[in-house]
Amino acid sequence: MMRKMSVFFLSPFVIIIILFFFNLSIAADSMYNVLNYGAKSDGKSDSSKAFLSAWTAACTSTSPATIFVPKGSYLLGNAYFYGQTCKSNAITIRIDGTLIAPSDYNVIGKSGSWIKFERVTGVSIIGGTLNGQGARLWACKNSGKGCPKGATTLAFYNSNNIGISGLTSQDSQMFHILFDGCHKAKLQGLKISAPGNSPNTDGIHLQSSTDVTILNSHIGTGDDCISIGPGNSNLWIENIACGPGHGISIGSLGWDMQEPGVQNVTVKTATFTRTQNGVRVKTWARPSNGFVRDVLFQHAVMNSVENPIIIDQNYCPDRGNCPDQGSGIKVSDIKYHDIHGTSATEVAVKFDCSKTNPCNEITLQDVNLNFKDHPAEALCVNAGGKASGLQQPNSCLRT
Repeated sequence: MMRKMSVFFLSPFVIIIILFFFNLSIAADSMYNVLNYGAKSDGKSDSSKAFLSAWTAACTSTSPATIFVPKGSYLLGNAYFYGQTCKSNAITIRIDGTLIAPSDYNVIGKSGSWIKFERVTGVSIIGGTLNGQGARLWACKNSGKGCPKGATTLAFYNSNNIGISGLTSQDSQMFHILFDGCHKAKLQGLKISAPGNSPNTDGIHLQSSTDVTILNSHIGTGDDCISIGPGNSNLWIENIACGPGHGISIGSLGWDMQEPGVQNVTVKTATFTRTQNGVRVKTWARPSNGFVRDVLFQHAVMNSVENPIIIDQNYCPDRGNCPDQGSGIKVSDIKYHDIHGTSATEVAVKFDCSKTNPCNEITLQDVNLNFKDHPAEALCVNAGGKASGLQQPNSCLRT
């Protein structure tokens, strides 16, 4: 008589239970709760050391690790996270609470960055709010008194494969988010806010970075919603609501003679509401070997924007001691497709290009902008290209 062998096998249900607890054990081992390292969620106790200790512990993990910030308010001074010695290339920082900068702007105001990541790989930030408490510093600056420059809220330097999603940044002392010397980053679902009169509070500033994607975000600041500095390439920016602010800007460029260029930039599906500019290229009027090329601005809606479309190669915001030498930045292959809405000024399309390096290959297609229920004007200086489906009269571009 054959004996039953089922006693040697575990049922599928038992296997599932074992695997569940095995995976739970792994997850528990790779979760680093900042409260366990001494952080206080009262918004008053400095939790900087606790956050850094949690980072150090996560860095030692040889598997994906998560730093968890529970609900509550956490006061942080300068917090710098370095990745040179990290064993893990997949660290997630999940923030359910709010990180608060010191109310005294002098504590971090001269440091450059409030929260800084340098030489990290595979870091993701999910959720949370960063409160830079910048109002007192803005008031100091606007009064003309001697004040520190201010700190960028969140900065990444020389880092790769970065993800930020669902993050809120408010009232930064200076820039909200900065990427410098980075490769491959994806930012999505961000909410960035500061009053329209807050100085130098750019929403997202990119410099010397490649393959950066910014999606589905609302940005309202006292400066550029997104600013694209020298040395950037392969940028994709889509579904952005901008306002208040100075628009989405390439530049300013050309301050230095030896300067890397900007190329392969797409800005698609953006709405600008009562901003100073819509889509802008700005360069200083001084010698430079830099360039801007292969740029597409597509599907943009302008709602009472002062300068919906502008290339300004005589950029000089303070109008004092302006270089006036002729910009060396070569601007070419810039496309504007399907841009419509309302201008707050009579001139909605303005190309004020370099007298020494005129803009070329400028393309306008289906651009329809109104000023007080009438077609707005277009003004071109030292610019060449072609236009089709263009509502604006007096364009210097060929039709």
